[in-house]
Amino acid sequence: MTALLVAEAVTRRFVRRPSLGDRIAAAFGAASDGRAVQAVTDVSLTLNQGETLGLVGESGCGKSTLGRILAGILAPSTGRVLLDGASPMQAGHKITTRIQTVFQDPFASLNPRKRIGDSIAEGPVAHGIVTRAASGALVADWLARVGLDPDFAQRFPHQFSGGQRQRVAIARALAMRPDVLVCDEPVASLDVSIQAQILNLFLDLRRDLGLTCLFISHDLNVVRHVSDRVAIMYLGRIVESGEAARVYAAPGHPYTRALLASSPRLGLDHAVTLRPIAGELPSPLAPPSGCAFHPRCPMASDICRQERPPLTPRSDGQLLACHHG
Repeated sequence: MTALLVAEAVTRRFVRRPSLGDRIAAAFGAASDGRAVQAVTDVSLTLNQGETLGLVGESGCGKSTLGRILAGILAPSTGRVLLDGASPMQAGHKITTRIQTVFQDPFASLNPRKRIGDSIAEGPVAHGIVTRAASGALVADWLARVGLDPDFAQRFPHQFSGGQRQRVAIARALAMRPDVLVCDEPVASLDVSIQAQILNLFLDLRRDLGLTCLFISHDLNVVRHVSDRVAIMYLGRIVESGEAARVYAAPGHPYTRALLASSPRLGLDHAVTLRPIAGELPSPLAPPSGCAFHPRCPMASDICRQERPPLTPRSDGQLLACHHG
């Protein structure tokens, strides 16, 4: 397969801005703690042409930050992102429209003062994809593609349900004719019945348009439904990745197994007890030594506490970061 979007050893740190009290203390000679959150650490992955890669992990693991880096919204602290071999970022600014994003909260991502037709047309008109005169036909076409009446173009976001707003957000992103679509928890804020509708819409659009997609979610069942490959993220690092069917059938990392054991799914035997993952996600301000999962892992040994396992290929083609995998 042809690699379209590549991340090479990407790291992103967020340094806490000093408060007024910190600045006053510094003026009197007090030392700053200089603490930084390491949201993403040394992540390398490839998104191939025409595939959907699912990125899974608990809240706070860094998956949304990684998605924003790949979309060109954030610049990496170190490492680089390549789109067709060239960087989509220059001097910290996005210089391409070829990557578009669908965010978790469609109400927050749509301008409440703009009619949805104007929101969909704004990007294509500004970037010369369509003329202002032809933008009405473009808007009508995309509203119809996402299952909305083209007459809705004159309405405002507050006049729609959550599922309808997410359809508008998808239409707005796809109207830019992107090569890559980054979906950041696109159904997490919707109820279950609406989630199914949006996922089915996504699958239909993917088939019809040949979309290349990064699909970010904390829900393994959602990712199972839409992904060709899956990458499991824990505390800023990829700990397992591979073909979705193989990862779900034979997970190699204890964290992946724990996620699956804690996830309800249709057809599950009522005698099977769902087991929540033990412990809490450690603070990225003070990550554990060695393997970051070792404080919560039932298989942890001395080597897990002392040495971080590298992400290495297994004989079945999956990548795994575990001393006992």
